Amino acid sequence: MKSTTSNVNNGIPASTSLVLGVVCLITGCTVGPNYVPPEMEMPQQWPQGSEFSTITDQNSNEGWWNIFADEDLDKLVERAVQNNRDVRAAVYRVEASRAIRDFAGGQYYPTIDATGSYTRSLFRALQFPAPEEPIDIYSSGLDFLWEIDLFGRIKRSVQSSQASYQASIEDCRDVMVTLLADVCSNYIDLRTVQARIEYLNSNIQIQLRTLELTRNLYQAEMVGELDVRQAELNLADTKSQLPTLLIAEEASLNGLSVLIGELPGKLKGELGPGKLPAVVKDNITVGLPVDLLRLRPDIRRAERQLAAQSARIGIAKADLYPALQLSGSFNIESVKFRGLGNINNKGYAFGPGLRWNIFDGNRIRNTIKVEEATTAELLANWENTVLSAVEDVHNAMYAYVREKERNGSLEDSAKAALRAVELVESLYKSGLTDFQNVLDTQRTLFVQQDKLASSNGSMLRDLVQIYKAFGAGWRNAPAGDTPANVQNDTK
Repeated sequence: MKSTTSNVNNGIPASTSLVLGVVCLITGCTVGPNYVPPEMEMPQQWPQGSEFSTITDQNSNEGWWNIFADEDLDKLVERAVQNNRDVRAAVYRVEASRAIRDFAGGQYYPTIDATGSYTRSLFRALQFPAPEEPIDIYSSGLDFLWEIDLFGRIKRSVQSSQASYQASIEDCRDVMVTLLADVCSNYIDLRTVQARIEYLNSNIQIQLRTLELTRNLYQAEMVGELDVRQAELNLADTKSQLPTLLIAEEASLNGLSVLIGELPGKLKGELGPGKLPAVVKDNITVGLPVDLLRLRPDIRRAERQLAAQSARIGIAKADLYPALQLSGSFNIESVKFRGLGNINNKGYAFGPGLRWNIFDGNRIRNTIKVEEATTAELLANWENTVLSAVEDVHNAMYAYVREKERNGSLEDSAKAALRAVELVESLYKSGLTDFQNVLDTQRTLFVQQDKLASSNGSMLRDLVQIYKAFGAGWRNAPAGDTPANVQNDTK
């Protein structure tokens, strides 16, 4: 079976040649706005004190947790990067987004389907004389459909999916920045509460000695029973605060376990009592304000989301213009199966198809308005993300400076309180002061030492927040299936 087309010139119909010529002329006309990255005026410098020095190398703050020089913390960071479930989920989102991008790129190519069929039919009413036996028909061939990207619908689709893919990478990096800061903050919380427990136990020992002293003096009839009971009251009140601190210690350990992707309870045997990390650098290095636009993954993600949405305007506008498709088929048909191998039984069809919307009740134009409004919304979101980033840095730097000042005062007051306890105990033994002064001084010592331990932790957490506010850490995270190692094709 064979079908042919007339007016063929070198195997291609004249009308088809004309269509293809027109296609070659107008292909490349891409409707919709060409994306231009947004800009925002940034301050030249941060309002900073002597604690900060400005750097221009955006890689200098990578691996920033090393400033604490704490081996336990370094190991926790490495385990968190390898096993954290939020990071793992973000990596899978990147893989899905990459597949969507590649799917969009596939629209540039024709769709080709292999076909095959077998039918057995009998049509008595259509033939005379009527056939006595059913007819077997075997068929095999190829069908293809190819959309010509006249006005850039496919191009804009690829641009949008590419930008969305890049946004998913930035989202993965943002998860990494948050994870690194959370691990460090939780570790600092753990060591802070352990320091508070250590101070508490030290005060318990001081108060135990005082209770023993009052009992001895009471037995010697040198003081009244009231002193003994007040000493017992003070000791019991101090001991009552230990369970609360132990609860906080357990919560910090369990929080760290979840962050490193392990069951709560496992770290209790690994992270025993330890010292609070210390900053090993005199000055804290920070980037310029403009560095936020390059470093903060949430700003980069917002910009890529804006780019993806901008391309969708072009996708919507392309529906206002004609859509051209080239379609065709080639098949071999035979009444016998062995006839499928005979090329003389071929049949084919080829030609362009044009579709152009004439009336749709303004649905396409309203869709364009929706995409334009959404693009304007995402631009406002990007600007707000930049403003919030600057706010985060300002707040973190100011909090660190002020807490450092407070920490110095608390350190002086804790030293003075400890010396006061030593003096008042000596005076009490000599009978030169009453027991109320002893109680007041011991209570003050515990309060000041507890404040000092909390302030040490707060100061370090503020430092962590500075690096988090700059979006530091994702470039130099430990190796693994992480944002630092996913395909880096974001602009």
